[in-house]
Amino acid sequence: TVKDVEQIVKQNGAVPATIGILEGRVHVGLSDSELHHMAGRKDAVKVSRRDLPYVLSQGLSGGTTVSASMIIANKVGIPVFVTGGIGGVHRGGETSMDVSADLTELGRTPIAVVSAGVKSVLDIGRTLEYLETQGVCVATFGECNEFPAFFTPKSGHQSPYHVKTEEEAACLIASMLEFSLGSGVLVAVPIPECQVASGQIIEAAIQQAMMEASAKRIVGKEVTPFILRRVCELTRGMSLESNVALIKNNADVGSRIACALSRLGQGKRRAPLEHRRKPCSAHQPVVIGGTNVDFVAKAKCDRMVFGGQTNVGEVKQSFGGVGRNLADCLSRLSLRPLFISAVGTDRLAESVLSYCSHMDMSGVARLREHSTATYCAVIAGSGELSLGIGDMAIHQTITEQYVSGFAERLQSASLVCMDGNLPVSTVDYICKFAKEHHKPVWYEPTTESKANKPFLSDSWKSLTFTFPNLGELRAMNQALGLPVPAELPSGLDDVISFALASSHPLLEYLQCVVVTLGSHGVLLCGRNNGGSISFQLGGKTQNSKGEPCAVHYPAVPVLQEDILNVSGAGDCLAAGMIAGMLAGQETDTCVRMGLLAAYLSLRSHDSVPMKINDDSVGPEQIKARNWPEATYRWSN
Repeated sequence: TVKDVEQIVKQNGAVPATIGILEGRVHVGLSDSELHHMAGRKDAVKVSRRDLPYVLSQGLSGGTTVSASMIIANKVGIPVFVTGGIGGVHRGGETSMDVSADLTELGRTPIAVVSAGVKSVLDIGRTLEYLETQGVCVATFGECNEFPAFFTPKSGHQSPYHVKTEEEAACLIASMLEFSLGSGVLVAVPIPECQVASGQIIEAAIQQAMMEASAKRIVGKEVTPFILRRVCELTRGMSLESNVALIKNNADVGSRIACALSRLGQGKRRAPLEHRRKPCSAHQPVVIGGTNVDFVAKAKCDRMVFGGQTNVGEVKQSFGGVGRNLADCLSRLSLRPLFISAVGTDRLAESVLSYCSHMDMSGVARLREHSTATYCAVIAGSGELSLGIGDMAIHQTITEQYVSGFAERLQSASLVCMDGNLPVSTVDYICKFAKEHHKPVWYEPTTESKANKPFLSDSWKSLTFTFPNLGELRAMNQALGLPVPAELPSGLDDVISFALASSHPLLEYLQCVVVTLGSHGVLLCGRNNGGSISFQLGGKTQNSKGEPCAVHYPAVPVLQEDILNVSGAGDCLAAGMIAGMLAGQETDTCVRMGLLAAYLSLRSHDSVPMKINDDSVGPEQIKARNWPEATYRWSN
């Protein structure tokens, strides 16, 4: 259910961040393995505000209630939180004082909570009165003020306000944040019409269960568990199905509200000081390349069946494009490069722009007459890419005329990165500009068919770094008129020998050729500079007399069954290396930052996972790991 809910959020262009506590550490955004780990733990505890100090100090694991989730979301700057329903005032609460901590949290934490109201087992009237006392703004989402009762759209009580659209809801939340009231907003979403009939059956079961509880003299904290258990029995599991449908509907509405809030510019509140990005004193890089919406289909079996047959598997949507992935990952690593690209004006473009709100997208053109680029990757159960289909005609609109409009930013950039999706004329323009203004250039070949673009003229001589795989490196050599083998080598020693020999002619002008070797890691090819290869900016020495050499860095091991997506690993590898380079790290640290970022990408459904940041991919993390020794190879 959690994965389905997260997928709904992503499809609407928002970023899901499921909250939980694992072994005394708060996690905002859980991986699949962490979700499975949490679900399988029999000792997981329910964590509310009062429980947080004890659970964290004792290293326990648990799921967070609405109140604890609000606290955590607020601390990391997330303004919208979606749940099923909130707690409330229990029946008889005027004497028992049994009032959910969710209500007091709404009165002191500035978060928008999107829920289906409260269950009718609670005292809804007194719940609304208590929220009023706490200064909480309550609004029903829809055409009327009727406050929903979880399984039914009408409780017989009125919300003070209602908002008809996600834009209205976003304006309401923005006003709350801007005025700094210190209290939250409750957006109550009625159950979908298709679930109303089953909701009425469930409501009747609730009333019967309440009468049974009264007859059996069940009181206090035992009442709610008894009623929920009895309702599930009476409805033969229907209440559970409706609960799941209701949560999915809330996720749909909540993520659309979050996107609308982001467009208003209020969604990116400053997080507390310890969570803010570190300032970067250097001029920011510029990334020029493609933006795609990716559909990744992964088969269950290692060997796929073709010929029109259906292979059982999973299909996920994510956001990609080599240039976009690179800019995204760099942005998560405390750099905020200007990203120059193009999208359409369709719904996919809206999703992309909302999802990329943490990036500098001011260089992205919106073209009415073109569709946003899409890419479909078909992956075997082993994790290997079997087939890719792309609709990327819009990339041809990233012309030299359009890019030249950002000449001032290009001139001040610390590094210019471009991918092979660009037209040849644009590639030539960027290389010429870089040569005239002494700007280092990083070239991402993208595919074998696009790898040769700078090599069709002397433009390639203006490159500083390039990042090919073996096939792309062969295409580069072929474009230069050099002899190339029909078949690529497979054994690691032969692969390294071929990569170094093929990089040799490029190193006449380039500082480094970074050859990706898949599960074997990466090969850094350059010229010997005092016993090492210089990966720092300013190390380009044309016609250097240093002997060509290579350093092989093994990849971070990852099990085949843990590989969820292969479309972004190479781009995260490049971004991690670039981030280390621009921070002035030594060569080994730069490469290992890239390898760690690639590892995180492989284990995520997203091309660039949210887990990539300065803490997860940084020098301290590199020092804390045991790395296999890098090996040197010299040119024959």
